[in-house]
Amino acid sequence: MIHLILSILFSTSLFVIFKFFNVYKVNTLQAIVVNYVVAFTLGIFSADAFGKITTVSSQPWFYGALCLGVLFVCVFLVMALTSQKNGVSVASVAGKMSVVVPIFFGILLYNESVTFLKILGVLVALVAVYLSSIQEKEENQPKASLLFPMLLFLGSGIIDTALKYVEINFVPKDQVDFFSGTLFGMAGVFGILILLIKQFLGKEKIEIKSIIAGVVLGVPNYFSIVFLIKALQNKNMESSTLFTINNVGVVIASTIVGLLLFKENFSVKNKIGIVLAVLGIVLVAIA
Repeated sequence: MIHLILSILFSTSLFVIFKFFNVYKVNTLQAIVVNYVVAFTLGIFSADAFGKITTVSSQPWFYGALCLGVLFVCVFLVMALTSQKNGVSVASVAGKMSVVVPIFFGILLYNESVTFLKILGVLVALVAVYLSSIQEKEENQPKASLLFPMLLFLGSGIIDTALKYVEINFVPKDQVDFFSGTLFGMAGVFGILILLIKQFLGKEKIEIKSIIAGVVLGVPNYFSIVFLIKALQNKNMESSTLFTINNVGVVIASTIVGLLLFKENFSVKNKIGIVLAVLGIVLVAIA
């Protein structure tokens, strides 16, 4: 349970850091790429695997790490587009409600339990995520396509599902750090290619503050994934339960941070959502 709690805390810190990105006008793409490089370095250092880097391609989880690395960057870009085209609140809801995808596959692939309390808890949690994330619509807000929110929903869900699949089938317990570092390394390489293409086209200029921001982001991002993978290795908790508690826990923690640190205003719907989130976690945990 401690690994799950730590994953929630580190994931929540990412939202705080992204909030400051807006304040200091940080180039998010550049910071994300640097963050992957930092996370890769941390993973390899933690695993004491600098001498094993040449063996990465022969590891059983190599292709899983490669695909997940590409997905990390692609989903991030879709998240950015969703925020720009549909709004931040829509992007938040689409990303967090994707928890239904790993829950579905957890039940389908791993024969995880299906009880009335669990179904009720998941449904309550989904309603909670929606209510706690939505914001009041602005007047004259233009209608936007549902394409990007749908892609974000599927992409986020596929990442969680694939992470569970690779962890179960290919990642030994003593290689979590090595796998995690390589995963971020793959994302970093793909992200660097995007930056190089944009720079070649004259659309990108490297900023020092974005590099610093990427370093700050990389540390909690790395540990959020490491602790999530370690939580997934706990055989006493089904992945459908874990992902529900993880996602809703991040919603609750992020909301509390927003209220206390950034003095954000919350509507009645947001407050109802937080109460339902706690109820959803209790129901799923009991189930």
